[in-house]
Amino acid sequence: MKETTPVLEICVDSAANALIAQAAGAGRIEFCANLPEGGTTPSAAQIEEARRGLHIPLYVLIRPRGGDFLYSDLEFEIMKADIRFCGQAGCDGAVIGMLRADGTVDAERCRELTDIARRYGMGVTFHRAFDRCSDLFQAMETIIDLGCERILTSGGYDTAVEGAGVIRQLIEKAGRRIVIMPGAGITPDNAAALIRNTGLTEMHGTFRSRRTSGMQYRNTNFVRQEEEYGLLLPDAEKIKSVLERMNKYCCQ
Repeated sequence: MKETTPVLEICVDSAANALIAQAAGAGRIEFCANLPEGGTTPSAAQIEEARRGLHIPLYVLIRPRGGDFLYSDLEFEIMKADIRFCGQAGCDGAVIGMLRADGTVDAERCRELTDIARRYGMGVTFHRAFDRCSDLFQAMETIIDLGCERILTSGGYDTAVEGAGVIRQLIEKAGRRIVIMPGAGITPDNAAALIRNTGLTEMHGTFRSRRTSGMQYRNTNFVRQEEEYGLLLPDAEKIKSVLERMNKYCCQ
């Protein structure tokens, strides 16, 4: 049996939700804003409040906008500044990803980002920009050379379940050199099969459920009432259910 403790990373979009996830048993937080856009860097106040309230590792997404992962010089400067801020705020890690137009990892600029993170003692995760690379296995070797701790991936598909076969190959190829952390579309219902089919040791997800707003007055002129008067929050029962499956099936 492998001597590895499984880690469930919960992706959240507010300091308040980070605390909910922590209480439910999350092993690490990936903190971002604008989840419908795929995530962007949260505000300074949100980062500081999350850091103040968490005792588990806090990794912050470094992404100045939604869309692709081909960034301008201005956006690159913003990313560097955001990593410095996270380091000064006492965060544990940064979550990065930059590509070239040809679908390869922008190793030169990613190295600058990882170097800044290391100066503050932070770890680095390479996010799902990885899934947009033209050759995932070559991209993994580049990311390993950068010194990143892990890669968040769905195996190049919309969901980790669809990409399970590729994820298994990545995990086998990576060995102990880097952690391959599946994410996207994982639920309590498919988590056990994904663990068995990939051999993962870390897993990533939001595991949210919609909660009804406390608003008593509701303007019925708005069509999307569920979105207007509902909140998507980390679901403690879902998180605990996935953790049970990880503890049962991981690292065997």
